[in-house]
Amino acid sequence: MLRRDGWYYLFASTANCCAGPATGYSVHVGRSRSPRGPFVDRDGLPLVASRAGGTPVLTQNGNRWIGVGHNGFVTDLSGQDWIVYHGIDRADPYLDEPFGINERPMLLDRLDWVDGWPTVNAGTGPSDGPRPAPVTTGRLDDRFDAGLAGWQGTDGWRAADGRLVGRGTLTSRTTVGGDVRAETDLRVADAASAGIVLGDRVEVTVDATARRLVARDGTRAATAPLPAAWRATDPGNLAVEVRGHQLVAELSPARLGDQLAAVTLPLDRPVVGRLALTAAGGDAEFDNASIARLHRPVRTTAPEPRAGQLLPAWSEEFDGGLGAGWTWVREDPAATVSGGALRWPVQGGDLVGTGNTASVLLRDAPAGDYVVETKVTLDLGEETVRNYQQAGLVAYVDDDRFARLAQVAIWNTRQVEYGYELPFAGQPVYGGNIVGAPATTTWLRLAHRVDPATGEHEFRAGSSRDGRNWTWGGVWTFPADTTPRIGLIAHGGAQPTVTAQFDYLRFHR
Repeated sequence: MLRRDGWYYLFASTANCCAGPATGYSVHVGRSRSPRGPFVDRDGLPLVASRAGGTPVLTQNGNRWIGVGHNGFVTDLSGQDWIVYHGIDRADPYLDEPFGINERPMLLDRLDWVDGWPTVNAGTGPSDGPRPAPVTTGRLDDRFDAGLAGWQGTDGWRAADGRLVGRGTLTSRTTVGGDVRAETDLRVADAASAGIVLGDRVEVTVDATARRLVARDGTRAATAPLPAAWRATDPGNLAVEVRGHQLVAELSPARLGDQLAAVTLPLDRPVVGRLALTAAGGDAEFDNASIARLHRPVRTTAPEPRAGQLLPAWSEEFDGGLGAGWTWVREDPAATVSGGALRWPVQGGDLVGTGNTASVLLRDAPAGDYVVETKVTLDLGEETVRNYQQAGLVAYVDDDRFARLAQVAIWNTRQVEYGYELPFAGQPVYGGNIVGAPATTTWLRLAHRVDPATGEHEFRAGSSRDGRNWTWGGVWTFPADTTPRIGLIAHGGAQPTVTAQFDYLRFHR
């Protein structure tokens, strides 16, 4: 959990962590004004509802990494946030023999905040190749292991064993300007207050007497109360960011998004000058004082797939029976077309594993890049066990290689699952990730792209509860020498009786 701009953000890893080359682990988030919740996603859906919400933060994008989850968090000295997580190399998914321990190396990527929500690499997902590294050394970066060289006003101060102790004002000889981030570890200890001064005029202090975090610029001031449990002897980290005419400061115990207090203060003018450490009324302790250029935040995310021009010759509106171009795998005579819809009683069969008893209704897909969409209505109820009734889209090569995007009942939850099965080491392997929350009527999309470097077929999944606002999730891939067809499914459990209704299947360029 992180605290930012008055919100608490709960990051949750979801789906399966350990299915080898079919692992769909990913990271979702919800936020709340209280650490006790309730946490809701960007669409206002609770994370703990039967139709479980969750805004995707990190999910696989078609490169080598799948199953990207189990996340941690760190902020570098420039103020840029980073997410630490593990993933699986889909070409080397096991530590030793197939179907043994999953091999999950640790990965690190930039965590951006856009319109109040976190996303990795501006929404493009895990990186695979060289990227700019976190800033771990500032323009001024003192661990106080080598005395007080580089500082002025040293009377009353002493540095020993990697710790600075003293009172008064200790000023760095390093001049700073522009947008900067300064921070230090500190204990107010015996002082009445202690903190940071920037440019000889902007001061941010932890006031132990008033029990407040205080920022001042001339006559302007902003304060925030410290928690009741805070003590002057507690260690903490004070971080101050100045961007243009605005200052943001926070006090945390461990610089891991765990704010004890935060303040924002408009400035009379930008800061130019030096960093100083200050303590009044007694000795305070400091360590790890730094100042670095402030990072440049990402303001927009990468474009999401969009449905362009309709391809009527490839599409089906179900307004005159089942049109030409459809073929069945294990035909189901219970599926009927009338009144502009395909109605299909959910079967008791499935495609997962070696059973392969479910029917699949298929048609060819156009060459090149496209987006295919369906609108499916399926009443799965709520808070009841209906394993694993589902209906939706499928990209299908054969019974052991497919990607299935469906609204599905999984125990007492209702999810949009993007499942994937492929043959590996002589047997089929199945896993999946989660793409938004379903409604009784849910719109589903698969965005197909051919990777120009490898020729692989990449299918990215999206879902919508209203047909207008879309949540986009992970990517599953098919080898270049395959020809995936697109189809519909309705299976996973015959009881209680329920019928899926498909209003159309539309291809867009």
